[in-house]
Amino acid sequence: MTLLIMAAGNGSRYGTLKQFDKLGPKNEFLFEFSIYDALQNGFDHIVIVTKEQFIVELKAYLLKRLPRNIKIDVIAQKNADLPSEVSKTFDREKPWGTAHAVWVARNLINNGFVVINADDYYGRDAFKRSAEFINKKVNEKQYGLVPYALKDTLSDHGSVSRGICQVENGLLIGINELIKIERNNSSIMDTNTNTVLTGGEPTSMNFWIFNPSVFSEIGSQLVEFLSDKANIENGEIYIPLVIQHLIEQKNTKVKLTDASSSWFGITYAEDKSNAIRLLKEMTIKELYPTPLWRN
Repeated sequence: MTLLIMAAGNGSRYGTLKQFDKLGPKNEFLFEFSIYDALQNGFDHIVIVTKEQFIVELKAYLLKRLPRNIKIDVIAQKNADLPSEVSKTFDREKPWGTAHAVWVARNLINNGFVVINADDYYGRDAFKRSAEFINKKVNEKQYGLVPYALKDTLSDHGSVSRGICQVENGLLIGINELIKIERNNSSIMDTNTNTVLTGGEPTSMNFWIFNPSVFSEIGSQLVEFLSDKANIENGEIYIPLVIQHLIEQKNTKVKLTDASSSWFGITYAEDKSNAIRLLKEMTIKELYPTPLWRN
């Protein structure tokens, strides 16, 4: 099983490249704890999609720490890496989005895999549940998503963008992207649309469970996405948009796989101290060794 980590973001609200901020008790990156949890549940291949200038240093860093039997690939999300049907080249620095970040790993993954954000902590049970999902091998057209309750994904330091899941009989039937969710006294609201929320809504934090069939699906939608001139300058193609299209076309079923573990992340610089505290507490409780890697 493979863990694909998306680590090519710019961290505009955080003020720096948060995926490479050292938050662990021994200066570990946050995503190292996800790698550790994945390895504890049978994952044996790590793919990290990042910026080209970080590849050599990041791969050397991980090779020194991870067990020798773990396969490690660190690759760049290059804007020029597009389906062969796209004949044009585009003068653009901004990445094409999270769906494209998954697609660039297509030649490295040939088994069931999980996709996560580098700057989020998902908890070990999420990886346990996803490993069970992958090992069941239901069919090539069923994917999975580990959701979290909205109230547990908010920041105390500003609004957040979240994908609110619409669910029927345990299956995802849609994702409503709300871009400015925040607590307002005792209530939770998306101030962009004035939508009042309960806080219990299942929410996507980009913990997806896929198999290789998703690559061709993303490739097809990339071609369509890039045929629209309006997308060329600043548009991005996100994983939820791809999944929404597949669900609407009735090509795919996405099962929600709930986990008992907690989520936390670092949207804003002010979130950093909380992440450091939580990682330290879990280490004191011996949920993680310190240092995290013994190599």
